Amino acid sequence: MKTTHHTTGLNAIQIGLLRMFDRQIPDEDVLEIKKIIVKHLGKKLFEEVDRVVEEKGITSADYESLEANDLRSDLGQAHE
Repeated sequence: MKTTHHTTGLNAIQIGLLRMFDRQIPDEDVLEIKKIIVKHLGKKLFEEVDRVVEEKGITSADYESLEANDLRSDLGQAHE
């Protein structure tokens, strides 16, 4: 399988972050920074999901229908 690598350069924010961390940082600080980033990205993800759900008019009934008709559970049976 051929792997495609993107060769775009770093943007200004990424370069700035690398410069900020161009020194030894205690492990506990690195962990705290990772947690902050994950929390931020998680918040952005939920905001995007909420936006799409509202934009498309998805309701709890739609989720229940998807759950009741879960096609993945049938995949394993086709190979038996």
